[in-house]
Amino acid sequence: GTVTEIYDYLRLLYARVGTPHCPVCGREISRQSTDTIVDRILALPEGTRFQILAPVVRGEKGRHEKVFSDAKKSGYARVRADGALYDLTEEIKLDKNKKHRIEIVVDRLVMREGVRQRVTDSAETALRAADGNLIVEILPDRDGNGGGGELEFSQNYACEEHNFSFGELEPRMFSFNNPVGACPGCAGLGELSHISVEKVLPDRSLSLRQGAIAVNGFKSLDDDTWSGPLIAAVGERHGFTLDMPISEFSDEALQILLYGSGDERYDVVRTFGKRATRQLAAFEGVVNAIDRRMKMFPADYYEELLEETECPDCHGDRLNPAVLAVTVGGLNIARLCDLSVERLIPFFASLSLEGEKAVIAREILKEIRARLTFLSNVGLSYLTLSRKAGSLSGGEAQRIRLATQIGSALTGVMYILDEPSIGLHQRDNSKLIAALKNLRDIGNTVIVVEHDEETMRAADYLVDIGPGAGVHGGRLIAAGTPEEVAAVEGSVTGDFLSGRRKIPVPASRRPGNGHFLTVRGARQNNLKNIDVKIP
Repeated sequence: GTVTEIYDYLRLLYARVGTPHCPVCGREISRQSTDTIVDRILALPEGTRFQILAPVVRGEKGRHEKVFSDAKKSGYARVRADGALYDLTEEIKLDKNKKHRIEIVVDRLVMREGVRQRVTDSAETALRAADGNLIVEILPDRDGNGGGGELEFSQNYACEEHNFSFGELEPRMFSFNNPVGACPGCAGLGELSHISVEKVLPDRSLSLRQGAIAVNGFKSLDDDTWSGPLIAAVGERHGFTLDMPISEFSDEALQILLYGSGDERYDVVRTFGKRATRQLAAFEGVVNAIDRRMKMFPADYYEELLEETECPDCHGDRLNPAVLAVTVGGLNIARLCDLSVERLIPFFASLSLEGEKAVIAREILKEIRARLTFLSNVGLSYLTLSRKAGSLSGGEAQRIRLATQIGSALTGVMYILDEPSIGLHQRDNSKLIAALKNLRDIGNTVIVVEHDEETMRAADYLVDIGPGAGVHGGRLIAAGTPEEVAAVEGSVTGDFLSGRRKIPVPASRRPGNGHFLTVRGARQNNLKNIDVKIP
């Protein structure tokens, strides 16, 4: 989706015509009025201390000196920047290369009878300053108890029942590369890296002394090592020894070996080099020790111990719950991207929008439909927009770039393609050739390195380099139209194009031996859980 630019148009589509829902109950949510916001604030318990904040900067880089200057000129006394409270009379220095959140403190109040008018005035002021957004921070009481909670309100969209709201929909909210839209659990990656216990303990038939832990610093656990005496002391207290196979460890013992024994201390003599040291030491666990080393000394060695697992928060969708609660045609952006191109084409063809939404979406939908059609035309209708680019074959990746170039409609460009038909089914060759001719017809030069007969016959001009490959080639053998090349008798390509030479289909095949190689449940990349028997 991102490589073909379709996802950029989808982000724009969802931001402009998407229907937001509450991520808790799924109900379609609407904008909040000022009166509704004030009523919710006044529902706070009697005596609650709180402050009303205007969120003027959300996730933007810069020092934001003008924001502070304008707030001071407007008569405000305090701001909250990245969670810290500042007086506007002091100098506030922010890192210009980091993204910041800045809220102006509009008012500080205590909930009591007769405070409605002041709350209304302060709320209206905050909403004007922050484009219809407002935050209420609950403060601790005079004894320092309680507080810490926040209520967010918006004149844009909110679910009153579950106190959920978010601001005006923006394209960046639907980007997993932007903190505003990314899942906070995995930072928009959809996966989490963690240390694999299977890689740390690859052979559980071995004991610790035999090197069961396949990590430097733990492979040798004798009495005259640094880690050996400590782990031996831990084992003595928790029921395992250095000579016991890992497979015989109890669940509790294995958990302690991997993740430590907490605050427990062990009186041990540990050896580093030839120097012995007596210590009262804690045991952090093998996994925690590896994790600490990785943070201190990043190295490829430790990356080999990692494995990727699906993020438990977003389940691989990479976006936060609020963004995933916005739909177009009944689908959120993640579910839409999970559809194949051949299913997306009829989805967008039948997508019906009304009134202002239809006018806004017209040009966006035109670009999306065109790019999806181009993908289909180069034989990639089975791919999904959520498919990772790194999992594509060379031919697929090249044809995706080709479809992107067709979609951009550039002219006066020379395109050079190296065997674009690789990985393409023969029945889809005509689609690829039609796409290449389309590039040519809009005013470009297309040079294709190819050995496919159908592609060669479709060329305007054919160049045959030979006579053999590699060191056996390098000479211009023939050049001209396919018919002209076919007439050159010194050209191997011409011989086959003309029919002077051919590779005959064998009249009889070698009989098999009755045995088969059977693959069951193949489901990598394009394979969808299939079984196959190969003679």
